[in-house]
Amino acid sequence: MHPNKIFRGAEQAANISFAQTRAFGTLCVTADEVLLTHIPFLLSDDGKMAEFHLVRSNPIARLKQVSQAVIAVTGPDGYVSPDWYGADDQVPTWNYVAVHLRGRLVPLEQDALHDILVRQAAAYEARIEGKAPWTFDKMSPEAVTKMERMIVPMRLEVETIDGTWKLGQNKDDPVREAAAAQMHTGIGQELAEIAKLMGEPPA
Repeated sequence: MHPNKIFRGAEQAANISFAQTRAFGTLCVTADEVLLTHIPFLLSDDGKMAEFHLVRSNPIARLKQVSQAVIAVTGPDGYVSPDWYGADDQVPTWNYVAVHLRGRLVPLEQDALHDILVRQAAAYEARIEGKAPWTFDKMSPEAVTKMERMIVPMRLEVETIDGTWKLGQNKDDPVREAAAAQMHTGIGQELAEIAKLMGEPPA
């Protein structure tokens, strides 16, 4: 997380909503070595629990004890050229949004898996417009059983949520807005969204 508090003023509800909407992040666990994997997840409305599954062969899935872990959720980002500010003595930077969910990683009993998978699929399918939701009823019981043998359920019991919304809040409004208007010409991911956020950064 960026240490400058001006970039960390978003309300917790905004951080939770951001992580819920993205629904995908990088899980990091320190065991004998640093382990990373990329996961879709479900975050509870109060932000206190993230549920997900891992393929059984994933080294993180093999951890039997409760471990400290972080899910890093990243959003739109983009390079900001000093030329875009229309002001003197500016430097290059990179604006971005990121939320970290930090807590206890808990392996779950296998009988918790199917419910998590059903709820994950339902949550993601519901966000696809104009499509009848896919359900597990479209799979044979044998195929479901075979698939579920290869994956394991996990839960992150979230203890802290930290968000960085680095959007040029350290600049005067006209300077930041001038840069936002040029973001679409630059490099990064979801440039239209990062430009929009730069125009109206969270308090």
